[in-house]
Amino acid sequence: MNEPISDRWLSVDEIAEYLGIKKDTVYKWIKRKKMPAHKLGSLWKFKRDEIDTWVRIVDAGESNDSRN
Repeated sequence: MNEPISDRWLSVDEIAEYLGIKKDTVYKWIKRKKMPAHKLGSLWKFKRDEIDTWVRIVDAGESNDSRN
C-alpha cells in the first residue's frame, strides 16, 4: 500500500525543493537552527509536517545566510 505523499520521508533534495532553498542551506539549518531531521545511515530524511511546524515556530529566514 502506498503512503500519501505528505506522509512519506523526504530527502535533502526534496526538502530543499519544497522550501525553495539550496541543499547547503538545509545542512546549515540542521546544524545551526536545529531543523528537524532524522539520519538513516548516511542519509538525512525529513517529515513534511515536522518541517512545516518548525518553519512556523522558528524564523528560518532571519539570518543573512538563509538563502545560501
